[in-house]
Amino acid sequence: MMSINRRPSEHLRLATDAGSAAGWREERTTRRRNILIIGGGFAGMAAAQRLERTLPPDWKLTLISRENFITFNPMLPEVVGASIPPSHAVAPHRQMIHCSHVCMAEVSGVDTAARVVSYLGEGSGTLPYDQLILACGANANLEVVKGMGNIGLPLKTLGDALFLRNRVIARLEQAELQPDAERRRWLTSFIVVGGGFSGVETTGELVDFLYASLRYYQRIRREDLRIALVHATDRLLPELSPQLGAFTLRKMRARNIDVHLNAHAVRVTDRGVHLESGEIIPGSTVICTVGTQPNELLDSIPAARNRGRLIVNPDLSVPGVTGVWAAGDCAAVVNAYDGRLSPPTAQFAEAQARQLAANVLAKLHGEPTRPFRYRPKGQLASVGHNKAVAEIYGLKISGFVAWLMWRGLFLLRIPTLARKARLFLEWNWAMFFPPDVAHLGYRRTPRQSSSRRNPATETTLQASRIQ
Repeated sequence: MMSINRRPSEHLRLATDAGSAAGWREERTTRRRNILIIGGGFAGMAAAQRLERTLPPDWKLTLISRENFITFNPMLPEVVGASIPPSHAVAPHRQMIHCSHVCMAEVSGVDTAARVVSYLGEGSGTLPYDQLILACGANANLEVVKGMGNIGLPLKTLGDALFLRNRVIARLEQAELQPDAERRRWLTSFIVVGGGFSGVETTGELVDFLYASLRYYQRIRREDLRIALVHATDRLLPELSPQLGAFTLRKMRARNIDVHLNAHAVRVTDRGVHLESGEIIPGSTVICTVGTQPNELLDSIPAARNRGRLIVNPDLSVPGVTGVWAAGDCAAVVNAYDGRLSPPTAQFAEAQARQLAANVLAKLHGEPTRPFRYRPKGQLASVGHNKAVAEIYGLKISGFVAWLMWRGLFLLRIPTLARKARLFLEWNWAMFFPPDVAHLGYRRTPRQSSSRRNPATETTLQASRIQ
């Protein structure tokens, strides 16, 4: 009987038993290298969209995020003001990227020596990586003002917007039941701390919502409503030109908004906000739109930082840590266009992510990388009552035209035609009809039977539902 000597690869090709075939497939799978993106915000999604279309076939892309959607943060004030349903301020990752692996889990640590990421999802696990992109953003920091952590309400996530919407409606309901005029006025007094984009847009939406809701509350008069905006510098929207900041100030004061400029909040209590000047602004609800702190995940990255943000090379790689890149709010990125640090905005996060993706691909192909260089297009902000301010390539626009531009911009950013159509219809509906004042308490059916329910516990639950 003749014996034929074959190479190992020929033996693999000719193997017919299931075990050998499975082993061969596993061997081929393990040879694929991994790019892992941590964070599903503007930077993470922009990097994933660019990479998944251009990666070599022997590379696999995985995006891991705490949520399975991206939040359009500039639209959160519209959720607070009931201009749009909550689902219109987010978009699922799986509708935006199609050729990559998406994981909804919380990253608990990064081992840069072993090139492994630990996560907590349905249990705990690890994901190996060959290239790691950090786009984990920053967290809200309510400790910038004493007492803000206990009293103040942030506006950074969809959950924050829903909670704040419920709080505003709950205060109106409580005021409707309050016979004392002074107490009623305190309940309907709202204070926004921070006069940047988020603070101005939140104030504008809040005023629109409160004024439009008065038709449903017979005992609350317009004079009972007090809305204050506290800002530490001498003009609103310091990111824009002084003319647009002055326009915003005029529009807000024309709508009876109490704007405090050069006002430093030093303490927040359950009665209101205490200023450095000694003035006390009374209010039952304090909204905090200032203050950020670095993501705690960055503690596991052995690299230098600038005010908590990772210092990166001009090509967005992290110095001293092989195979790690960073973009967005978690990175201190110098813009080669003007030599200045990039501001923590969605526009710059997406631009950084696009350059980062191009540099990762260049690295994989052995080509030189390029520094981040970006000329900003401009910025827009809604100031309420169908008005906005915009600065596009140096051109200053304000009023209704700027508001249309603001809405058109975000309509273009929303993925899928179906979501764009729903958002467009909701916006038009809100222009002609009053807002929804339903308190979305999400009350669940009690697990205990009514005969065994604890009265003290039930009273506590009822009180917490309306706060």
